[in-house]
Amino acid sequence: MHPDNALGLHHARAADLRARADAHRLAASARPPRELRTRLGWTLVEVGLRLAATPGAAVAH
Repeated sequence: MHPDNALGLHHARAADLRARADAHRLAASARPPRELRTRLGWTLVEVGLRLAATPGAAVAH
């Protein structure tokens, strides 16, 4: 392979990787913050554990 061809391919690949990285950064910054979601999830887990630990919480069939 001629060196100029290899260099051209390298530049094209580098530009593609930079574009993908930029798109990933934009997508990651557009996500909503997870703090509220995390707190809500752990609250639901805690409530579920309390319900499971309560005597008589299980329904007899």
